[in-house]
Amino acid sequence: MAQQPRYRVKRVYDAPDAADGRRVLVDRLWPRGISKQQAGIDDWVKEVTPSNELRKWYHADPETRRAEFERKYRIELTDHAARQGLARLRQEAAEGPLTLVTATKDPEHSHVPVLIEELRETPRADRR
Repeated sequence: MAQQPRYRVKRVYDAPDAADGRRVLVDRLWPRGISKQQAGIDDWVKEVTPSNELRKWYHADPETRRAEFERKYRIELTDHAARQGLARLRQEAAEGPLTLVTATKDPEHSHVPVLIEELRETPRADRR
C-alpha cells in the first residue's frame, strides 16, 4: 500500500531549504516585498486558491466567517480549473517532497488547511 504524500507548509518569508523539495506558491497574489529569486518558488498554482472575492470577504471578519469560508472555498475547488490544479499538486507530491508556500501571517487559519484536506481526499472522479 502506497503511503499518502505529506504536504509541507512554509511561509514565503522563511528561507528555502533543500528539504522543501518542490516549492509551490498557493496564494492568489504574489507576496509583497519578495523577489522571485528570494522566494525560491518552482510553481505557482493560482487555480487552487480562493477567489479574490472570497479572500477579501473572509479577511474582513475571519473570526466569525471561518466555517462559511471553508464551505465556499470547497465549492470553488470543484471548478474544472481547480480540480486540474489539485491533480497537478497531488502528482507532484507523489513524485517527492512538496512544500506549499504562502504569504499568510497565520497559515493554520488560512485557506491552506482546507487545501491540504482537499488534496488528501480521493479525487471526485475516482470515488465509487
